[in-house]
This record gives sequence, C-alpha cells and structure tokens, in this order.
Amino acid sequence: MGPEFPGIRAILDGSEAVASVEVRISEGACVYPITPSTHMATAYQAAVADGARDLWGTPLRCVELESEHSSASAAEGFALAGGRVTNFTAGQGLILMKEVLYVISGKRLPVVFHVGARALTSQALNIHCGHDDVMGVADVGWGMLFARNAQEAADLTAIARRAAEAAETPVMVVQDGFLTTHTLEDMWLPEDELLRRFVGDPRESLHDRTDPAAALMTGVVQNQDAYMKGRIGQRIFYQRLRDELAGAMGEWTRLTGRAYGAIDAYRCEDARTVVVALGTLAETARAVVDRLRDEGRRVGVLAITTFRPYPAAEIREALRRARSVVVLERTDDPAAGDGPLTREIKAALADAAGEGSRIPRVHCVSAGLGSRDVRPGHILAAIEWASKAYEPAAWRYATVGVRHPLALRPAVLELAPRGAFSLRGHSIGGLGSVATNRLIASLAGDLFGKHVQAYPRYGSEKKGLPTAFFLTLADEPIRIHSELERVDLVALHDARALSVGDPLLGLREGGMLLIQSGASDASALWHSIPERARRVVRERRLRVAAYDASFARELAPRPELAVRMQGMALAGAFLRVTPFAAAAGLGRATLLAAVRAALERTYGSKGRAVVGANVEVVARAFDGVIQVASDITLADPPLEVSA
Repeated sequence: MGPEFPGIRAILDGSEAVASVEVRISEGACVYPITPSTHMATAYQAAVADGARDLWGTPLRCVELESEHSSASAAEGFALAGGRVTNFTAGQGLILMKEVLYVISGKRLPVVFHVGARALTSQALNIHCGHDDVMGVADVGWGMLFARNAQEAADLTAIARRAAEAAETPVMVVQDGFLTTHTLEDMWLPEDELLRRFVGDPRESLHDRTDPAAALMTGVVQNQDAYMKGRIGQRIFYQRLRDELAGAMGEWTRLTGRAYGAIDAYRCEDARTVVVALGTLAETARAVVDRLRDEGRRVGVLAITTFRPYPAAEIREALRRARSVVVLERTDDPAAGDGPLTREIKAALADAAGEGSRIPRVHCVSAGLGSRDVRPGHILAAIEWASKAYEPAAWRYATVGVRHPLALRPAVLELAPRGAFSLRGHSIGGLGSVATNRLIASLAGDLFGKHVQAYPRYGSEKKGLPTAFFLTLADEPIRIHSELERVDLVALHDARALSVGDPLLGLREGGMLLIQSGASDASALWHSIPERARRVVRERRLRVAAYDASFARELAPRPELAVRMQGMALAGAFLRVTPFAAAAGLGRATLLAAVRAALERTYGSKGRAVVGANVEVVARAFDGVIQVASDITLADPPLEVSA
C-alpha cells in the first residue's frame, strides 16, 4: 500500500515549486526583488494579482518594499501582528537583512524565508550560485534547511513552516541560485489536503503580539543584569526546533513516502572516503558514488539538510568509520583555517576524539563558486586526492574547476542516468530559446513519461549575447547538476556558429546537429555548413537537420514578439527529429494539441492570439524540417589540409 499523499506530478523549477506551496499556506509576503530569488516573488505576486486565497480562505497579500532590509522589517511586523508571512531573497540582499534577522529570532517570530543562495560581490559582481550569503548569516539564530532539488525545495517549505511555528523560531529554506531556482525538473507537488492537515490553520497556531490586551512587551532595553539571562534563556527554543524538525520530517516521510532527516548518509556505513556537501553538489556526488561503488570502491556521500540547528551527533556517527572526508564548499574563506562547512565538520568530529575514537582526516575543496561548473570528474578528483592524503603533513585544501596551483586535475568520468537523451543548445539572447527549452522539457515529461531536467547557462543573454541551454530526458531521476559534456543533439540558431569555437564538442558519434536555417533544400543546407564542420560530421557519422523560423516574424501578433517567437520553432523541430513521439505512438495532431495545452498554461494570460501564433510556429517548424541524407555528406569531397 502506497503513502496517503503521494503528490501531484508537475514539472517545475525550484522557484515555482516553493511559490506553489507558499501561496497555499502563507497569508502574505514582504519582498524586494533580487536575482535569483525574484522568480519566487514574481510567482507569489502573480497569485495575489489573481485574487488567490490560502487554504483557509484568507486573501493573499504581497508588499514590495524599498530594500531587502525593509522587506525583512515588514515581515517582522507582519509576524508580530499574528500573520503567517514569507520572504524571498539572495546574496547581498540577505546580508543587508542581517540586522533584522537577529531581531526576528530574538523575538521568537516563526517566519519562513526562502534563499536562492548566491555568491557575494567581492572582486567582482556575480549573480550566480554560491554559499557566501547563507554562511554570512549562519549565526543569526534561525533554522537553516538546504534543498538539493525542486522536490526538496517544495517539501522543506511545508516542513519548515510547521517546525518554525511549533518551536517559535524562524527558518530559512535554502536552494542553489539558478542551479535549483531556475532548473526545471519533474516532481510531486504536495496536495491541498496534505498541506491543510500538516501545517494547520494560522489562526490556530499564531497570535497577535501587538494586542494591548495580551500584555506582552517585546524589544525592550536590557542592561547588564538582564541581557545575558534573556540571551542564554533562549537556548531552549533551539532544542525544541531540533525536536520539531525531526518530528515534522518523520511525519512528512510517513504521509508522502519521501524521506527526510537532518542528514542523508548515503552508502556511508562501510565507506573509507565520504564526500560532505550542501545542495546540488550533494546530488552530483551521489551519482559519482554510485558509479564508484559499481567498481568496488568504498565511498559514500553525506548530504546535510539541517545546517541549523547543526546535527553534530548525527554527522559524527555517519563519519566515524571513514578514513578520510572531503568537504565540498561553495565558498572560500582564505583568512580562516578552513571553509565554514569544513570547520563545522571538524568541530563535530572533535568530540569523537575526546571519547577516544579515531577520527578521519578532513579535507576542504572549494567548488562551484559563482556557479562555476562542477562535473562528476571534479568530484572524482577530490575523492581520489582525499583518499590518498594520509600523511600528517598532507595538503588539506584544494580547489576544482579553475587553473591554480591548488587546483586538482579533473578525472575523466562520464555519467548518465538510464535511458538518458541530452541536448545542448546554442543561441543568442532575445530569441526565446530558454523558454522553448522549458516547453520541450514539459512536453517530454508529460507526453513521453520521462524524468526531465532543463536549465540555461544564465548570463547577459538579455542583451543579445550568446547563451547555452541544456536538457536531459531519462528513465530514472537525474541527479547530475552540471553542464553536459556529452550530448545526443546540438541545436544551433545559425550555421555560422560553427565557425566560432567548437559547438560540436561532446556531440556523440551518430548524434544530430539541428540548425535553424532558411535553406531551401538539403544540398543548400549542407553547403551552408563550414568545411571543417562538414568533416567532423562525416568522421562522427552525425545526422544533420534544419528548420526554418523566419516566418515567426510575420506570425507575431505584436511587434515585440517577432524575435522571441523564432525560438519557439525549436520545439516543433525537436518533436519531429527525436525518436520519442514515434516510440510513444503519438502523431502530429496529438503532439500539437499537447503543445497548445502547454502554451495556454504558460502564455494564456497574454491572450488567444499569442497562444495561437506560437502553436502555428511550432506546427510549421515540425512540417518544414529538412534532413540531410548520407549520400549528400559522402559525396562532399574531403577537406584538403595544406602543409
């Protein structure tokens, strides 16, 4: 017999997953937009604009303040008045809030804030993933939960709310900026009845602390005789939070079948080397560990979900049999003895030494700062380095992913889930390719029953600069959170891109090159490809296809959509050239009906004309695909290379 609440299947990114839960259980949000958390606030604000109510009938409210500091202060006031409130922030915004965060915990206000973890501006501005911001507020007295994917971001939202209100302690739910907040994945959304029962009516669990009749004094001045008593006296709340989180996670596991705990010690029982990580790094490490276990190597991974209250005893037990530990840090703290997570791990293990137990050697590896790509080969290199470094004077710090004297050379490790099909697209900003990639992922998940993961390499593409996007479809969950090294299909917005860099890099033998082109026939398409790229096509036995998108301009119902709609044509070409529709027995009419339904969900608010025009773009691209036959490629004379 399955769980009582298995969930509602959905394909969402981490931001949408969080917002879907918060708009049902909270009463309001106090926000200030900052990338990459803005996506969460936008979704919440859209629900308010639509007149949404929470599960208990209260109209939602959303207030946008003049700064992150002000948004935290407004949330404080909202909670003091007995409201259930949330906030979405990241990076410098979270640091700017810090003064208020101490006050919120000190006043025992059970709010839940959501963080899209982001690197802090130091030598340069970076809007991408890093754990600098959350480590900078680790001392403010809040619970801190780390999600590894969109599923956990949604589930932990409900768990955090229940525990926060029971323990009268605020909690942050942290997910990796862009790598989770903007990555589309298949997941199971919590049902309304589950949330209604699990979290409970805020009118029954919260109270108005501003009510004069309640005789409560808060925020008073405390001098020498009182301040320390008030500060130390609050330690009881953190033991309560620890207990409430454990209880909430256990109850959630029982109701949904999705297991949660303060830590997830995966294959650590007999591991000689254990990787410790937070967020998406822990999921990628899990895929690496599975491969190494298949080779007979005794390795494991410890993912920390509850960073605060810190689960020292659980961590110590999980690591006690290991000989070496490698801690992956999305930050660098060169003025300290170690990275912040590494220091916490060493502190937990120090108690074991006091009890006479042998403790493993702990190694710190900085990885993925500012969303620098972390591939399975990087994690394997860190494991091999830590596994060999037993000497007392061994090098204890390393980094991966950059050229540096302390950097480890990445190992060669190709991982792919069962039945995986991967796409890498190269486009330019403004064409709408990223949105189309999300549409393809949704269609593939719904129509073909695949696990999906779709994400872009975000940067300055809004200014018309080059961008890349990635898509993986598989028969099992996709745990690798890195840019794809090996792909089955490369999509280009223009054949001229083949003259710049090497967009065919990593395209598997027998894979497909799909080009947006106005070529009239297969021969013209083939000869529009630069000679050197044609040689690669022949050597790797690549298939070549193209689709036109120029008609998107004439179909656009509004001038500002003329460029963006060109990207939508990729969806039609993808459905035509990939094997999934045929394998599922789906014809053109069924595919286009699914496209229309998906576009209505996404663009329905923009009107029927916009939806209809986009469907027509997809249909024309589907019908107009040109494929280059092998007799054309083989007839092409080989490229002569001068001496």
